[in-house]
Amino acid sequence: MIRGLRTGALLAAATLATFSMGPARAESADPIKIGLHDWTGEHLTARIAGTILEKKGFKVEYVTIDYLSGLVAMESGDISFMPELWDTTAGEAMAKADASGKTERLGALGPDAREDWWYPLYMKEKCPGLPDWQALLKCGEAFSTPETAPKGRYMGMTGTWGGYDEERAEALKLPFVVVDSGTEAAMYAELQSAYERKAPIMLWVYSPHWVSSKFEGEWVQFPPYAEGCYTDPKWGVNPDKPYDCGKPTGKIWKYGVGDMKTKWPTAYAVLKAYTIDGAELNLMVGAVDLEQKPIEEVVAAWMTKHEAEWQAWGK
Repeated sequence: MIRGLRTGALLAAATLATFSMGPARAESADPIKIGLHDWTGEHLTARIAGTILEKKGFKVEYVTIDYLSGLVAMESGDISFMPELWDTTAGEAMAKADASGKTERLGALGPDAREDWWYPLYMKEKCPGLPDWQALLKCGEAFSTPETAPKGRYMGMTGTWGGYDEERAEALKLPFVVVDSGTEAAMYAELQSAYERKAPIMLWVYSPHWVSSKFEGEWVQFPPYAEGCYTDPKWGVNPDKPYDCGKPTGKIWKYGVGDMKTKWPTAYAVLKAYTIDGAELNLMVGAVDLEQKPIEEVVAAWMTKHEAEWQAWGK
């Protein structure tokens, strides 16, 4: 949910003006174009990266682009850097980008990535056996809504994030209807409403995020993902269908355009070194989404706290 993108420029400028500029060595005058996706955490990690580069003398532009098509845009040179490609949903896209030779994986951002089907703890009373996925075979109606009854409803973001939720439900024969929530804001607003009423809800939750710290709940334990699950029908519990497993877990990766090392060698070194703590990122996302602080203010606070670290990057 992207909130607080209203102007916090005066506060941010006043705060950032206190930083020492340090040596600026912008090898190319071309702007470094940083991709912005549709979730708050990525806006934070992108803006932090961009602010660091600006403090080191580089020109930065932000480009709003779809998450899963961002690497294709990078291959054509329309995007220079993206701070967050997740093993959980972008594995295939990253493999293709790596093979193209037109992008470079710049290392892990820091936080571990997890996402999957999630439910509030109070639903365990209505569906004994959770978090084991097999409990859902008998609990569709417990998660139903008037629009999906007698099947349960699963709220996801498949249009933006992929994740093969429809295929997973079919392969595991889950009595659920997969509904695309459209926006993260709408999905988590519905979670808030359901949680207050202890109403049925099953939805997509990812981490790093503030949801798991605000609401008591847990992820469904599907058969663990392994190579072959998405491609080989014979791999898992359903010999006729792929996707009969949970989503992969893993890292969040930074990506740069393939010629970054030669075009912007200092920026390349900075972004290779750039990391952020997962627990701290959770709190920052909560500050924007829940406390409605402007992103600029939260970024400025991170810059102040970690000045000694980012000043050393690229030297």
